[in-house]
Amino acid sequence: MKRSIIIIFFLVFSLKGFCSYILIPMDETQKNHLKAYGIAYWSLKGELEIQWLLNYRGGSFMIPNSKAVSAECTVRGVSFETISDAQANAILMDIANPEVNQDAVKLEKAPKIAVYSPKTKQPWDDAVTLVLTYAEIPYEVVYDEEIMNDKLKDYDWLHLHHEDFTGQYGRFYGGYSNTAWYQADVKENEAMAKKLGFAKVSQLKLAVAKKINDYVFNGGFLFAMCSATDSYDIALAAEGVDICETMFDHDPADPAMNKKLDYSKEYAFENYKLSTNPYEYEFSTIDTYATRSQYGMTKETDVFTLFDFSAKWDPVPTMLCQNHQSTIQGFWGQTVAFNKDYVKKGVLIMGEAKAFNEARYIHGEHGKGTWTFYGGHDPEDYQHRVEEPPTDLSLHPNSPGYRLILNNILFPAAKKKKQKT
Repeated sequence: MKRSIIIIFFLVFSLKGFCSYILIPMDETQKNHLKAYGIAYWSLKGELEIQWLLNYRGGSFMIPNSKAVSAECTVRGVSFETISDAQANAILMDIANPEVNQDAVKLEKAPKIAVYSPKTKQPWDDAVTLVLTYAEIPYEVVYDEEIMNDKLKDYDWLHLHHEDFTGQYGRFYGGYSNTAWYQADVKENEAMAKKLGFAKVSQLKLAVAKKINDYVFNGGFLFAMCSATDSYDIALAAEGVDICETMFDHDPADPAMNKKLDYSKEYAFENYKLSTNPYEYEFSTIDTYATRSQYGMTKETDVFTLFDFSAKWDPVPTMLCQNHQSTIQGFWGQTVAFNKDYVKKGVLIMGEAKAFNEARYIHGEHGKGTWTFYGGHDPEDYQHRVEEPPTDLSLHPNSPGYRLILNNILFPAAKKKKQKT
């Protein structure tokens, strides 16, 4: 009897020792890639140390084993495996092999997330808030007033989506100026500009863009999609130049606007031309929205490819490109993609449609911080239109396009690692 008790104790102790980690695979075996990021975030909130295994099975997560973590995976429908200390060490040893394009990065702290968005309902959804909600990752909404009151310092990560920082109301005038939502948007923005001491909405938006610029320069992480990408850069370049026609700011635009842009103030773009037709649904020649037809693009050919970076030498873009697919279905947006002719040479292109001269996913540094621009509106709604219902992400739990968004959310949690040169 005594011997049996000793054997049972030894077996229990051994099993405990041999199941020391939870591995959340991010390859094709994962049932719900999007909620897996939520598990990683939830674990970080619980102060658990996570290893992000770059290029290992699609960018898997390794977390210390606990009943709480495994139970949470089960509840959220996330695939996981329990592995022993020996198995975990073997994985890390294999990853460390200099001939293997893999690496392990520690995630240390759950980043505090802010989403720049108006407090009133808009006639379109936001892919980032959709996926954050679906993945059960908490975020807070900030807008012009909070930013002008220096609230950005409270956050690690800021998202901009479908915003117009030029003060032209998304260039929707030609198609939607008679709609109730457009008129309400103009009224609310003009009231906010007046409240904060600005004569024009364009002046308020420029001030907000400059506050965001300071935030990034001082170490913040910026992620933008759709029209928030090029309109943000254009606003910085057009400081001191009136690029808004009368219907937007009640006085004429500067006819020499294209000669007065200061591209040096921008993150990503240069040498483009602004649209001077206020009825055109376009800011500038940066966006490829109007030129794709020249290449005969169809939904079937509208794809972009992620670059394959070295995990050990280029950990940052590797983190941002983690995926179980390297070719991603394209999707439209007000700013659908970036004409490569106008992308600055120092900008890192992480995803492109080479046949169409498009950059879709780009990244760079600014001061102590970083920025990432992702073209398009909704990775799982090919041509999402104004006032259409939001995407149901429970139908797309393995979306590779949405995974790129969530990579950016976890990126600020990574332990700072000196880049190799």
